[in-house]
Amino acid sequence: MTDYSHFKEIGVTLDGLVATVEIRRPPNNFFDAVLVAELGEAYERLDADPACRASVLCSEGRHFCAGADFSKRMDTGTVAESARSGAGRHLYKEASRLFRTRKPIVGAIQGAAIGGGLGLALVPDFRVTCEEARFSANFNRLGFHPGFGLTVTLPRLVGAQQAALLFYTGRRIPGDEAVRIGLAERLVPQAEVRSAAQALALEIAQSSPLAVLSTRETLRRGLADAIDAATERELVEQDWLRRTEDFQEGIKAYAERRLPDFHGR
Repeated sequence: MTDYSHFKEIGVTLDGLVATVEIRRPPNNFFDAVLVAELGEAYERLDADPACRASVLCSEGRHFCAGADFSKRMDTGTVAESARSGAGRHLYKEASRLFRTRKPIVGAIQGAAIGGGLGLALVPDFRVTCEEARFSANFNRLGFHPGFGLTVTLPRLVGAQQAALLFYTGRRIPGDEAVRIGLAERLVPQAEVRSAAQALALEIAQSSPLAVLSTRETLRRGLADAIDAATERELVEQDWLRRTEDFQEGIKAYAERRLPDFHGR
């Protein structure tokens, strides 16, 4: 029996054929490289665990994932060698591990999925959400380039035009609109988001596991490689934009809850 008790930032439980992977950084569940590395390890273990056929990715607290914590130094960072086997790796390299999972994942999005948090919400195959949820690719509103592979995953779900609109405006959309444009699949009352996600995961798990794995691999063939290539580009663009005055203004405006005053420098 696989032991999942050593994780510090997440909890992993198995109930029948379905695993629940819970991010435990309430209320906002801000992410960093350490958190994403734990998720990567957990999902690799679940892939190798015959007791698991599908999983639910969810979060403790008010929000699914509010992205990076801009009250601290803006650094997506690397995972130190002490935190995992092998050399330290950038957050986005850790994130790419999540897209190489073999078993279906259902996301339970009960609150905000913002910036990189939206990137994390697009790791699952499906999303169950509620009217209170908020989805936003707010990078450009911060003076920044999208990351977490979103330049691949978002247009793949909602189409190139809708993705461009979400990127350029940084607008926040509620759960019902997310379902309407294909960003999520099911809309339920907020109190039922996790249970509905678990029910969907169980429905998937009751299909032939070999057939599901085979079909999923065909449907997602090339996705992880495309995300690897996209994150290389995203990192290059984020690196120089991080040094601009616009980025500093975007972060300041975000903290002060006002519209930014950008000058293109």
